Amino acid sequence: MSTQQEVKELAPWFHNIQLPDGTQTAPNHFLGDFPKFKWEKIKNSIPENLEGWKVLDIGCNAGYYSLELAKRGAEVLAIDLDEHYLKQAKWVAKEFGLDDKIRFEQMQVYDLAHTEEKFDLVWFMGVFYHLRYPMLAMDILSQKVKKMMVFQTLSLPGQEEMPIPEDVEFHKREIMKEDAWPKMAFIEHKLAGDPTNWWAPNHHGIISMLRSCGLNVTAMPEDETYVAQKDTNLHSSLDTWNYSEYLSAVGKDWKEEVEKKTRKE
Repeated sequence: MSTQQEVKELAPWFHNIQLPDGTQTAPNHFLGDFPKFKWEKIKNSIPENLEGWKVLDIGCNAGYYSLELAKRGAEVLAIDLDEHYLKQAKWVAKEFGLDDKIRFEQMQVYDLAHTEEKFDLVWFMGVFYHLRYPMLAMDILSQKVKKMMVFQTLSLPGQEEMPIPEDVEFHKREIMKEDAWPKMAFIEHKLAGDPTNWWAPNHHGIISMLRSCGLNVTAMPEDETYVAQKDTNLHSSLDTWNYSEYLSAVGKDWKEEVEKKTRKE
C-alpha cells in the first residue's frame, strides 16, 4: 500500500504532518498548516537539545509535537484518550523512524496521578479548556513536571495584569471584579459548536494558576501559549492547602493525611 493510501485509510486527520516522502496528512486543514505554524512560534522557547530529557505530551493527537520533541533527542510519553489518534501517531512515528523514542499510551491526564513517572518537560497544549476538572489536572501535573511546562489554552480576550494581594478582606471583595483579577469563565453549553469547551481563563488567571502549581511564566511565544519554569521559590498549592482533599479526589487513601493535621500531641 502506498503512503497516500495509508494516509487515506487513517483519515480523518487533525494534524497536518509532512511525511518523509513529502505526503501531507491534512493539506487542506481549515486552520492552515496546523500545527506547524504554532510550532514555528514556540520552538525557540524550548531547548534545541533535549538529549536526556523525558517529555510528556498530553493529548498528543497524531503526534506532531511528539515528533518534533523526539527529533531534538527527547524520550517522549505521548498520551491521548482517542484510539484513532493514537493509531495515526504510532504509524507516523514509524514513518519517521522515531518509534523507539516515543511511547504511546491511551490515557487521560487524571490517570497520571497513579504513576510515579516524572518529566523534565510537560507539553500541555489544547487540552486544559476541554477538562471538566481542570485544577485537578493541574495539581496532578504539578507533581510530574521537573523543569518546565508549555501550556496553551483557549482564553478570555485581553492580557490585563495586576498585583494580587496575599489576602482579601471579606468585605472588600470588589477587587475581584477587576478585569485582571484571576478568573475563568464557565461555558454551560457550547463554544464554536464544541460541547467539551468548558472553561476560558483570563490572562492573569493563567499566570496565577501556574504559580499556584509552582511554575513561573517566563515567556509567551504566541497568543494563549505560556512557557513556565519550575520555580523553587514558589510552593505548589498541594503544599499549602488540605492535601487530603487531593488524595480523595484521585482515589487514594487520605485519612492518614488528615490525622497528621488533627492529631493532638
